[in-house]
Amino acid sequence: MKKYFLNIKGDLLGGLTAGIVALPLALAFGVSSGLGPSAGLYGAIFLGFFAALFGGTPTQISGPTAPMTAVSMVVIAGIIGANNGSVEQALPYILMVFLLSGLFQITLGVLGFGKYIKYIPYPVVSGFMTAIGVIILITQCLPILGYEVKNDIQLIEQFKPLAEEHLLEKILVEETNEGLLVLENFEETIKRAKEIDQTTIYEEAQSLAKNNASGVIGTFKTLPRALGEINWIEVILALSTIFIIYGFKKITTAIPSTLVALFVVTGMAIILNVNYLPIQKIPSGFPQFQLGIFSKFSFFQIIPYIGTALTLALLGAIDSLLTSVVADNLTKTRHLPNKELIGQGIGNSIGSLFGGLPGAGATIRTVVNIQAGGKTPISGMVASLALLLILLVLSPLASQIPAAVLAGILVTVGIGVIDYKGLKALNKIPKTEILIMLVVLLLSVFWNLVYAVGIGLVLAALFFMKKMGDISNDDAKVISVTKEKAWKDEKLLSNLFLENVFIKHLNGPLFFGFTSDFINVSKQIPKEAKILIIRMDRVPYIDQSGLFALEDVLMELNEKNIVCFMVGIQSQPKLLMKSIGILNTLIPQEHTFESFKDCRSWIIKEDIFDTAEV
Repeated sequence: MKKYFLNIKGDLLGGLTAGIVALPLALAFGVSSGLGPSAGLYGAIFLGFFAALFGGTPTQISGPTAPMTAVSMVVIAGIIGANNGSVEQALPYILMVFLLSGLFQITLGVLGFGKYIKYIPYPVVSGFMTAIGVIILITQCLPILGYEVKNDIQLIEQFKPLAEEHLLEKILVEETNEGLLVLENFEETIKRAKEIDQTTIYEEAQSLAKNNASGVIGTFKTLPRALGEINWIEVILALSTIFIIYGFKKITTAIPSTLVALFVVTGMAIILNVNYLPIQKIPSGFPQFQLGIFSKFSFFQIIPYIGTALTLALLGAIDSLLTSVVADNLTKTRHLPNKELIGQGIGNSIGSLFGGLPGAGATIRTVVNIQAGGKTPISGMVASLALLLILLVLSPLASQIPAAVLAGILVTVGIGVIDYKGLKALNKIPKTEILIMLVVLLLSVFWNLVYAVGIGLVLAALFFMKKMGDISNDDAKVISVTKEKAWKDEKLLSNLFLENVFIKHLNGPLFFGFTSDFINVSKQIPKEAKILIIRMDRVPYIDQSGLFALEDVLMELNEKNIVCFMVGIQSQPKLLMKSIGILNTLIPQEHTFESFKDCRSWIIKEDIFDTAEV
């Protein structure tokens, strides 16, 4: 523990700098998620502190990130919609999903899955990251234009009939649950319906209109109305923020341009007394423990979101470990991936209990910490404590930040998160990988982020298996050694040997992607051949499908009285072949050989056919 305090000055400076950089991003991600700026701030505080304390990357700064917020936004919108547009009613279920994602991350770390994250195909990651950028850019159009659904009275009026239907449906559901709904008597229903006033109907309509305008599709549907009612003050504030963020970087990178833009534009808006739309009010004081997660929770309502929680956990794991690799490159150290996953999981779990957004290791904030002198986990904890201090002392001032400023910040985040490297390589990579990337990109933007990643992984796996099957099939297409390039130890075989012996070469794993071609081996053998030699020298792996396909082929060959030999069986295939009786039953022990030379010599010695000319 003493070693952590050897760099205390650098850690304090690095942590403070990273904390200040994290402030505008945490607020912006909170607003974008739909839970408000406080959720982003709470997530940055709790995740940042506990991920640093328990994680496996000493210099990592964690908090809400663009990918995690984009997925969280989908989760939040879906659960709010399922709870009649009530954030208060939906909050326990939203936070339970976040809690589960944290627990899943801990489980992944404990089970040692950290080392497997690297096997996620790049086209899936590329399509997803680009989709995140596109989603952020599209969904910030309405805030930049200064459009707020709650101020669009005409739109809200259009949703009043639907609002009345929803309210009546609520009454019927309540009565059904209470056992009061009887077809012969609707007196109680009528009584409750009369208690609904115009204010309640208007609030319900407002909630429905807000849900209708959320997300990418909602933005496109609402954009014509926003363009017809542009608030130029909001546009100027957002564009000024974007201009300063990009422009100030050209002057110096010593001071984070995002922070400069936040202070300058907000300060000017307050000083000039501009009539702008501020962000939601940030509650002052220490974050409150959300008891509703447990007291107002129904397990059956959360079941549909368990898969989403797992996806969120996997995304956070990928996001964090990629940042860990960046940190390793800068510090010339090596992170502990499984410990990092456990730390991230603990941080996200605790953060959810206080209403915080889930997050991951944040690359920009981590780099800033390292450049400012941070070297140990203390820097990450200092960054979180700095944010907590800002929350406790400056929350009333932070509540005055214009919403358009945070929208401008998110635009630059969206532009930065797009995978330009992957897009530039589109004309150079295989068409199947282009297809995977585009499918993930389009499905993420216009449908569902979680399902898009799942479909992308399935497509990548299928294309990979198809490719491996094709390679194995191409390498194994052999009718006889006289019609293909013989292996080195087969070049001196006599004509008599070649006429009587069919040699089947197998190249690569014998798995389910290749079995459909392999089962046709018996049809490839010439009628005059009496012996089959299966070359297993280059088969490092065999799965259950390949194992049973091999068994079927050998049984068929036995029925045709063709004598089978195997050469060069490796350890994994040998173990499985023994387990189901292929070896020592279908293939006798004396018919297995380490080398082709030994096999050839045995055949000649046993004089299975006339070997006078061999």
